[in-house]
Amino acid sequence: MVLLIDIGNTHTHIGLAGGDRVVRQTEVRTRDWWTGRAGRELGRWVGRRRIDGAVLASVVPRVTPRVRAVVRRCWGLRPLELNAATLRGLELDYPRPETIGADRLANAVAARHRFGAPVVVVDFGTAVTFDVVDGRGCYVGGVIAPGLAAMTEYLHERTALLPRIRLRRCTRVVGRSTEEAMLAGAYYGYPGLVEAILERIRKELRVRRLPVVVTGGYAELMAGRIRRIRALCPDLTLEGLRLTWVAHHGTAG
Repeated sequence: MVLLIDIGNTHTHIGLAGGDRVVRQTEVRTRDWWTGRAGRELGRWVGRRRIDGAVLASVVPRVTPRVRAVVRRCWGLRPLELNAATLRGLELDYPRPETIGADRLANAVAARHRFGAPVVVVDFGTAVTFDVVDGRGCYVGGVIAPGLAAMTEYLHERTALLPRIRLRRCTRVVGRSTEEAMLAGAYYGYPGLVEAILERIRKELRVRRLPVVVTGGYAELMAGRIRRIRALCPDLTLEGLRLTWVAHHGTAG
């Protein structure tokens, strides 16, 4: 099996791939790599399964060496690291490709493979990112905006009377409390931001139809609120890592 590791700002998403798909997945807190806890959790989760290879994407460079060390210590492997130089299955038309986040490359690879081109990936994480593959099958850029949690957390931190809230579905737009009002602003307002950006992307690409694929921690919460969405793919980033491994080695175990 191939170990897939996606190191994000808040969580590290982990998968195991065998054959032609991701067969298991879990997550650990990224900050726990510093204490060793994440490495122990990873070891217990993998258990006695045979690991033939590993591939990782990271947007937290300081953590990457610790993850490398865990993989080397536990399985004697040097992970393949996804970046612009190791990318396969997708062309880049971008001024400085080395600056593109590895998770965004993984998302674009998987979306291009699964849905063709053009396609847009919207990843609802700590930030919400839009990654654009044009009709030629080239990654051409994207958009980065504040994530849902970042917006509500900022309101809590920067104002004296606004509470920290748990993001969830709500049934009314007119809040009857401060918490309800904040929740409505996020739940009903945020899709407008996303749809406006998607429409501008469609116009720039000069296409009539533009498939939109969503992933990330808040994708399910937003999926029913955004009309343009074609597919919800929670494992999109891990699938991109799996495809990267296959492109380099020909099999995922």
